[in-house]
Amino acid sequence: MLDIKFVRENPDIVKENIKKKFQDQKLPLVDEVIELDAKRRAAIVEADQLRAARNSLSKKIGMLMGQAKKDPSKLEEAEAVKKEVAEDAQRLADLEKLESELDAELHKRMLVIPQIIDESVPLGPDDSCNVEVQRFGEPVVPDFPIPYHVDLMERFDGIDMDAAGRVSGNGFYYLLGDIARLHEAVLAYGRDFMIGKGFTYCIPPFMIHGNVVEGVMSQTDMDGMMYKIEGEDLYLIGTSEHSMIGRFIDQIIPGEKLPQTLTSYSPCFRKEKGAHGIEERGVYRIHQFEKQEMIVVCKPEESKDWYEKLWQYSVELFRSMDIPVRQLECCSGDLADLKVKSCDIEAWSPRQQKYFEVCSCSNLGDAQARRLRIRYKDENGKMQLCHTLNNTCVAPPRMLIAFLENNLQADGTVKIPEVLWPYMGGTKVLVPKK
Repeated sequence: MLDIKFVRENPDIVKENIKKKFQDQKLPLVDEVIELDAKRRAAIVEADQLRAARNSLSKKIGMLMGQAKKDPSKLEEAEAVKKEVAEDAQRLADLEKLESELDAELHKRMLVIPQIIDESVPLGPDDSCNVEVQRFGEPVVPDFPIPYHVDLMERFDGIDMDAAGRVSGNGFYYLLGDIARLHEAVLAYGRDFMIGKGFTYCIPPFMIHGNVVEGVMSQTDMDGMMYKIEGEDLYLIGTSEHSMIGRFIDQIIPGEKLPQTLTSYSPCFRKEKGAHGIEERGVYRIHQFEKQEMIVVCKPEESKDWYEKLWQYSVELFRSMDIPVRQLECCSGDLADLKVKSCDIEAWSPRQQKYFEVCSCSNLGDAQARRLRIRYKDENGKMQLCHTLNNTCVAPPRMLIAFLENNLQADGTVKIPEVLWPYMGGTKVLVPKK
């Protein structure tokens, strides 16, 4: 969310940014919020004047009532002033109600105006305009066929989609045996990898209040992702970023304790609405999965450097498991409204002979911090908004697709990279059951 003062003083910049994001339908919002802000400020000024006048008139009434003991005519004058105070009180009540209504309308519109994107973001209406920046590792297409990932997992008796369908419906799965163990091994390795980078390991709440949801994501994303608990002001998190950033709501973080670098584990729950639907047999897009996340809360001048570090951590992690990846810069039309800049790390799929998303790294500037009032005092004692960033560390089972395809051998076994041996009880090769 933008600062209303910035919108008021730079309407053309805000409108140009909306155009860059190909959201021209939002252009009228800029003039609307400026008009609402003007009315709100006028109401505040008039209300403040009435409060000052009330204080002055109250003193006058007291003086007149004291004088009325000697001069009865002062009593009539005091009653006239009392009537004036009563009229002002009604006007003040009306203004306070109007101010509250204008605040609500202004807030509602401000939530929809997108964050100012970084000047380096490529322009384009949708993800077809995302730009490949660089590749890491050589993508290989083996000379033997690679099965569809569910079929591959079934060779190890590692997945049961049918039972999950009977129990929970489409978009769920049972992981079993070696595949389930590999799933947990990857999460544990991701956890320890980030701890090795100096991050603090966290397990957050898996449900959050509505005001936190509003603070960490756009209304569109919220409607398309979040499951609400019926009868409660609680939502299941779609990613641990939601509750991790929410942890700092209404907090003033001591400057010397920034940056906050955190790596968090959680299950994630998503509606996954949209044209893509649910791939019924697969585990690529599902309603429930687990994820290790990277979170940074820092000073504004540090956020660009942290953005570069975070996506590079993803590359290092995946390459350590022998998975080729590439960095894909997200274009303006593919950025969520709260994001300043974002890139995807995509893993190579030998079966599909293309890359697919496994990590998403985002710099949200002060958008979440403004909504949640996450601040710190600078060296001059002035209050400033923090910047927030997040990035996927590992998110199986999607990540398992890339792992299994890239480590599959011609004889049907799956090679376990050395970094995972300690997490697999020393197992170096997975042998299919059938």
